[in-house]
Amino acid sequence: MKQDLILANISKHILLNEEEQDYFLSLLSEKGVKKKDYILRHGQYCRYINFVNSGTLRAYYLNDKGKESTIMFAPKDWWVTDMYCFIKEQPAMLNIQAIEESAILQLSKTKLDLLYKEIPKFERFFRILMQNAYIREQLRSIQNLSHTAEERYDKFLHKYPSILPHITQKQLASYLGITPEFLSVLRAKKGLST
Repeated sequence: MKQDLILANISKHILLNEEEQDYFLSLLSEKGVKKKDYILRHGQYCRYINFVNSGTLRAYYLNDKGKESTIMFAPKDWWVTDMYCFIKEQPAMLNIQAIEESAILQLSKTKLDLLYKEIPKFERFFRILMQNAYIREQLRSIQNLSHTAEERYDKFLHKYPSILPHITQKQLASYLGITPEFLSVLRAKKGLST
């Protein structure tokens, strides 16, 4: 599996010499994931933070009535995990599933802690990653409270056009907090097929 993409992702925030790159890469495990396979299920211990090397994953919460709420989509060049459960070493609250054939690089909590010790600048990298994730989720929460469904849909189309061909209408509707039927109405209004 190519590792250029993850090194480019990291180089956005920190610079590594060749020895540091080799050490970091030695801590990763590679995994191919078939479409609809899970890398994490609710209740399992969340042992990895995952980098999407190819494909697209979806993190979602399933309530006790069986309703799915998509928390995030993770396309190529994104990181995904159940962060609370990963950091606290708790059973997962989320499910993370491949929505197309994907390849991921996984870093365990134990190896992440070792990485912080051996190459302290990774603390900066993951701090920036967490800050950006927090900002993204805060803005999404505010948009869910203050924007119409149509505005949220338009923002999604503008921000994540590469994800759209890979997700179902049901998955997108659950991310937007609307029903698939209402999403059909929005798409028809914009002249898009359902």
